[in-house]
Amino acid sequence: MTECNRKSLVFSSLDRRKIQAAFDGGRLTTDAGALLLREADRRTGLTRTLAERMSDPRDPARITHDLRSILVQRILGIAMGYEDGNDHLTLRNDPVFQILADRPPDPEEPLASPATISRLENRITRGSLAAMSEVLVEQFIKAHRRAPKELVLDFDATDDPVHGNQEQRFFHGYYDHYCFLPLYVFCGEHLLCAYLRPSNIDPALHGRAILKLLVQRLRARWPKVRIIFRADSGFCRWKILRWCEKHDVGYVVGLARNPVLERLTAPFMEAVEAAFDESGLKQRRFHEVSYAAQTWDHPRRVILKAERLEQGPNGRFVVTNLTHAPKSIYDHWYAPRGDMENRIKEQQLGLFADRTSCHAFQANQFRVLLAAAAYVLLSHVRRVGLRGSALATAQVDTIRLMVLKVAARVTISCRRIVLHLASAYPYQTLFTRLVRQLVPT
Repeated sequence: MTECNRKSLVFSSLDRRKIQAAFDGGRLTTDAGALLLREADRRTGLTRTLAERMSDPRDPARITHDLRSILVQRILGIAMGYEDGNDHLTLRNDPVFQILADRPPDPEEPLASPATISRLENRITRGSLAAMSEVLVEQFIKAHRRAPKELVLDFDATDDPVHGNQEQRFFHGYYDHYCFLPLYVFCGEHLLCAYLRPSNIDPALHGRAILKLLVQRLRARWPKVRIIFRADSGFCRWKILRWCEKHDVGYVVGLARNPVLERLTAPFMEAVEAAFDESGLKQRRFHEVSYAAQTWDHPRRVILKAERLEQGPNGRFVVTNLTHAPKSIYDHWYAPRGDMENRIKEQQLGLFADRTSCHAFQANQFRVLLAAAAYVLLSHVRRVGLRGSALATAQVDTIRLMVLKVAARVTISCRRIVLHLASAYPYQTLFTRLVRQLVPT
């Protein structure tokens, strides 16, 4: 511990008594709730499977920290809110983090240093990245006890701003900054794909290939499952739509407005404008047309939403091969796509997936997948442990704050390790419930 940390910190007095503090408490932790993530990891087998699938060129006889313990450190560290590998300069001595890595708490046997973690990031191979991506899909399949009847795969791209001279970073005119353009695929709250891409590309690049791989893998496990591809207008490419049609995949995809569509929808917009002028109330109607852009191979069904709000007209277009009524297509199939924005928010704001500050592109892809793995564990805690509670739909940062960030004093004997949790912790009932839900009996 550095000299500055040994010095007392002086606060404002209380009455005549001085208030001082120092980082000398010994075996204390602020992260006792991370043991819940350890139980989630044991039940899902996530880090063990990742370690088995990833390559490790090191000689096992010459290393102190095996691959799985480093992955546990980094992935669960991200889940607990520690975005940077440098945080492990001190976290490597935290007794709970040592337990997470299946090591007895021992200040003389710290976990991996930031330098060791950095070397792992920078020696990652494309094969290991592909293996990690496969594990995400396997985790999704394992989460289902019974074959689902229907799966809706949400595709979306987002910007990942960068501020250095990283490989494959480019300026993006729409976002007005240098960035990457990662592609995410979710099915409900389950994460199936987190794929980092440069930003000088078509937003739909590799979307068809990823959809094909996912459909093949999911149907290999569930041959009768109905699969629907859902995305915004950035993924409205006729080759993707044609592939869906040929392989019995439904699609509901946004369609960008253009003069032809504006002309087709003009009579409907005029009707809702007239109704709004007469009633002063919001007007909303749905219609459908057969439409083909010049580059398309044939016309397709397009749903038109003609809407007039107080703020002004609000027309929308969706292309689909589903047979439901237009209003049902929009309200029950397309509109729920917006929830994916919350999932991406969890990735980038709650789990620091946009912390792509490595120079090498593959190292940054690895960081995105580490954040994805952290999400898998937190999603398991939410889905299994918090089901039916007030936090059943909470964001990952809320879960972290309320049930994972728990202070404790750690005592160790030859027979047991005991965590004396903070007596004033306000969510003791919820924490107890989580332990009962996640720990096998």
